[in-house]
Amino acid sequence: MFDRRRFLGSGTALAAMSIPFARSAFAADTPLDCALVGGKVWTGTGVRSDAIGIVGDRIVAVGADAVKARISASTRVVDLAGAFAMPAFTDNHTHFLMGSDTLSQPDLLNVGNRAEFVARIAAAVQAHPGDWLLGGSWDEQRIGGELPTRDWIDAVSPNTPIAIPRTDLHSFLCNSVALKLAGITRDTPDPAGGVIVRDAKGEPTGVLKDNAKALVKRVIPPLTHRQLEASLRGGIAHSLKCGIAQVHIPDPFDWDCFDALRRLRAKGETDMRFYNFVPLRDWEKMAALVKAEGRGDDWLRWGGLKALVDGSLGARTALFHDPYTDDPHTRGVRVMPLDELREAVIAADRAGLHITVHAIGDEANDDILDLYAEAEALNGKRDRRFRVEHAQHIAPATIPRFARQKVIASVQPYHAVDDGRWAVKRIGEKRLNGTYAFASLMKSGATVTFGSDWPVAPLSPMAGIHAAVTRRTIDGANPEGWLPDQKVTVEQSLTAYTVANAYAGFQEDRLGRIAPGFLADITVLDSDPTTIDPERLLKVEVLRTIVGGRERYTGAGA
Repeated sequence: MFDRRRFLGSGTALAAMSIPFARSAFAADTPLDCALVGGKVWTGTGVRSDAIGIVGDRIVAVGADAVKARISASTRVVDLAGAFAMPAFTDNHTHFLMGSDTLSQPDLLNVGNRAEFVARIAAAVQAHPGDWLLGGSWDEQRIGGELPTRDWIDAVSPNTPIAIPRTDLHSFLCNSVALKLAGITRDTPDPAGGVIVRDAKGEPTGVLKDNAKALVKRVIPPLTHRQLEASLRGGIAHSLKCGIAQVHIPDPFDWDCFDALRRLRAKGETDMRFYNFVPLRDWEKMAALVKAEGRGDDWLRWGGLKALVDGSLGARTALFHDPYTDDPHTRGVRVMPLDELREAVIAADRAGLHITVHAIGDEANDDILDLYAEAEALNGKRDRRFRVEHAQHIAPATIPRFARQKVIASVQPYHAVDDGRWAVKRIGEKRLNGTYAFASLMKSGATVTFGSDWPVAPLSPMAGIHAAVTRRTIDGANPEGWLPDQKVTVEQSLTAYTVANAYAGFQEDRLGRIAPGFLADITVLDSDPTTIDPERLLKVEVLRTIVGGRERYTGAGA
């Protein structure tokens, strides 16, 4: 039975609980529960090895001699046969519940034209008549560049409400049924921080940007607890197959995923780990929860908060100092008023909570760095680990501020090879200096962490590593890499997915490395990604994913 008081206590209590286990596990005569031998082990410590010994949920021995000395008749010995073992991946940024839902939704990203786009929506409507259609996601750049409209899809969805997100999650495509249910007409004003796209006659086209999405979201019926948990289980299985043992979930809008994960955790282990952020505006509610119950355990943790400065480049709602090159009438959108954001950041920081904020455009990044500096000046020095989610388009003079202010750049490499197809149209050549500047941020001394932004991008860390290392855009137009001076190495990428992500989640004392005393979260790959041709990175297979000492995924080639 899950003991809520035991597992939801403070970090100090958790540390104290681990002491008796640690003493017995590290005793020289304690046999191993599992031994991984004959492999190539990337430890994340700068030292390579060849074997790992596990007792319970911890690594207790590293290296062939140390592991061999503790193998007994009861030890499960796994011969890696030269496979590559490493600390399991952590993804710094997922919309996990939404991503999990998309696993059962139509694939609209891999369509090449309007007719195919409409056909896939029609098939999904026929499969679930009357139910809201809320996924997959779309990208107008892949179907000719024209924004889709309700006129495209009304004929195939006469009775089914549709609200499908753009791939960046900053726009919805709605049909007329959904607009009617939401009460959106030509007379509906744009909400603050949002845009209702309209045609030449002033009628809504069906595309809603940023805060305008809330007009529809409020009328979408919630999923049942059973549906939510079933969806999460599907997402967990998909994550483990990708070699991921933990995801961070920076949610700026609601508590739905967090509440569902709490219910799931109450039933036992969740098979993978979660660090869930909730809306910054609810900082007082989170502060009260932390005071009453601590910050969770290493299966489900909380105490983090998320907000947005701006929108996205694709929707032209990312906030820049200068107007968009392809639309000089706009510089972007403030999703949260600056005064309101300032007040919340300072108050939440004063309460000791962990804060991350989404910032895409150069002005948005400058604004949040300014607010973080102000919060530190007002609230005093401490180890706060402020984060910026995405940090996509930064003025070159701003890049050194991340290291100087000790702000973590939480970036998602796949966006570079996706947006790189068309970003220059939005902001011009000059502003590309500082765009997806992974190498420059690392060289400046900033802590840079990697993730996916799933379902905006594929969850696979290997896809993210390939993007970071090659910078080859997905249209094949940049075989030598888009902005190639910002390429990073495989080793740097592995570090950003493991060591750096552990630090970004305040877990560097127990996760992100293969070392005695660390949690036994281990991913085994069929190839050493640091030695193969970068183009082969996309073909690397996950053989095993071990979380907490248990093998939670086993690939066909293991």
